[in-house]
Amino acid sequence: MTDTLRPVEQALPDAAPTASGSPQKLKRSIGIVGGTLLTLSCVTPASTLFVVVPDLFSSLGTATALTIAIGSLLCIAVAFCYSELGTLIPSAGGEYAMVSTMAGRLAGWLVFVLSLLVVMIVPPVIAMGTADYLAPIVHLNPSMAGAGVMLLATLAGLLDLRANAWITGVFLVLEVIAAAVVAVLGFTHSRRGVDSLTSMQVAGSGGHTDTVTAMLVVSGLAIALFITQGFSTAVYLSEELENPRRNVARTVLATLAISTVIILVPVVAITMGASDLSTLTGGDISGMVTAWSNSAVGTFVSLCVALAIINAGIVMVIQNSRVLFASARDKAWPEPVNQSLSRLGRFGSPWVATLLVGVPGALLCFVNLDTLYGVTGVSVTAMYLLVAVAALLARRGQHRHTPAWRMPLWPAMPVLLIAVLAYILSQQEMTYLLWTGGITAVATLYWAFYLRPRRETRWLVSIPEDVQA
Repeated sequence: MTDTLRPVEQALPDAAPTASGSPQKLKRSIGIVGGTLLTLSCVTPASTLFVVVPDLFSSLGTATALTIAIGSLLCIAVAFCYSELGTLIPSAGGEYAMVSTMAGRLAGWLVFVLSLLVVMIVPPVIAMGTADYLAPIVHLNPSMAGAGVMLLATLAGLLDLRANAWITGVFLVLEVIAAAVVAVLGFTHSRRGVDSLTSMQVAGSGGHTDTVTAMLVVSGLAIALFITQGFSTAVYLSEELENPRRNVARTVLATLAISTVIILVPVVAITMGASDLSTLTGGDISGMVTAWSNSAVGTFVSLCVALAIINAGIVMVIQNSRVLFASARDKAWPEPVNQSLSRLGRFGSPWVATLLVGVPGALLCFVNLDTLYGVTGVSVTAMYLLVAVAALLARRGQHRHTPAWRMPLWPAMPVLLIAVLAYILSQQEMTYLLWTGGITAVATLYWAFYLRPRRETRWLVSIPEDVQA
């Protein structure tokens, strides 16, 4: 971590040059509305509601809404860190550009490796869930359906980013409608009062009612913290946002607020409207919607969730291709690889990087991803931990006077985040910790034997020159 970056203006001439000798830059083509639509689509509130929240219901019962509310409050600290670092370092590299600049080149490289694990595994895992929600109209093999979604997302990722903002915006409207339907039906069929949200009850074995302890709520935060975490996408898009000094923070914070409402309100409605505690603990939201209305409404909601997953695939491919593009521009690889990954297509998108994210993602849909998904959980937690450390260092030296959005209550916010994420990391299975540690060790060897000896020509994290104050 002590091997810190040179000032950005010195690194720029060596970064992935174009024919004119300057680094390739993505086109600034979207404002705060387009950026928020894309970022909200990566949060995928509807798919989160139907896929992730049922797991919380099964373990937390009536305490699910309370746990998500606490997790959303903690996510404010995450959003503050991303907002400040994202306006200081508005680069398509996202976390690795921010951490490299603030905490050193090695730390940034490890963050990149962790993010690379995430970007290659998460999209196909989510895509394979499409088959479950298309089941009311057609039965598909999950792997085949997931591969199809990944290929569709790859084709969409090759288009102009402004066009993708509108495509994902249409899908997002359907997501919000589905969540609204669940909320309205839940509230209109309420069987218990608001006090049930703090009754701390869950259905146990044999029909007994168990009490949800405070420790169970704390453990549940490991899932709740990441329910709205997709707001970090705004940082990946910062190089393509107009006026990033202003719009990155606005997009991050607006997305967190909107996604929290879209997810939390239906959860409250479901808690109050479930016919009994066993039904609530079972977490079959589609079944509850059908019971509250009819099969046609249940089918409509399921189809909306399927579209939400497709929407998430499109946005994740867009986001993840920008990470690979930025790593090539910053010369993380041998030169032939850098030149290929930094190529832009006719629509201004990094087409080679997009294909390298989407096509392997389609192939991964035919692989058992249980272990890799566990590794992803560890990777995300460790990555956020390093981002929080970078936020603690964001006001030293020349960065103290750089025009940027500044978080309130600094340094308390990043310190709190570090403590929470360290706890979450300690709760992961040892197998996943060892896998992630082994991958990180190999990445460190690559750094030590290839990148560090070539520090003048490799891993030169650059920041676009046209950033507006």
